[in-house]
Amino acid sequence: MLSAKKLDNLVKTTGINVPELAEKIARTGMDKKQAATALKNWRKGLMSPLPRKADVEAIANAMGIQPTDISEWKSSVRYAPTAPRKASLVTQLIAGRNAQEALDLLKFTHKRAGYMIEKALKSAVANADEDSADVESLFVSEARVDGAGVRAGTKRWIAKDRGRAHSLRKLASHIHITVTEI
Repeated sequence: MLSAKKLDNLVKTTGINVPELAEKIARTGMDKKQAATALKNWRKGLMSPLPRKADVEAIANAMGIQPTDISEWKSSVRYAPTAPRKASLVTQLIAGRNAQEALDLLKFTHKRAGYMIEKALKSAVANADEDSADVESLFVSEARVDGAGVRAGTKRWIAKDRGRAHSLRKLASHIHITVTEI
């Protein structure tokens, strides 16, 4: 996936003209004007239209760099059976760390969410390895947890004294991990 921060920094540092770059990345089904609009959106972090692998390679070739220099790899675990508040404690531990160091840290973390976050991190590293990135130089650029509502299949009420019932709210979360090369 294309990294908006890296692309914007490279465009600023190299001083390449955006319409000139858009002319080089124009592909079938996209003319120069649409390519320029797409490039502006990608620099802002709006992934509309979604950049293809060929687009990333075309941008890298036009700038004279490797495609992995402007890429980031993402992975997510959806509806993980843990509360977002508890999972965010673990994601704060690994944010900004080297990927291998984060995996070692997660292996010895005594939190239930650690296993699920470790799965997401391993998947992101595998995605990077699939694109022939240097796995040793990967670091966790983003680790966040979003709420996913009440877990499906859990009891909503617990019986209490004198016929009363108290509600149970077992929450689920979405875990998002992004790794980038240094």
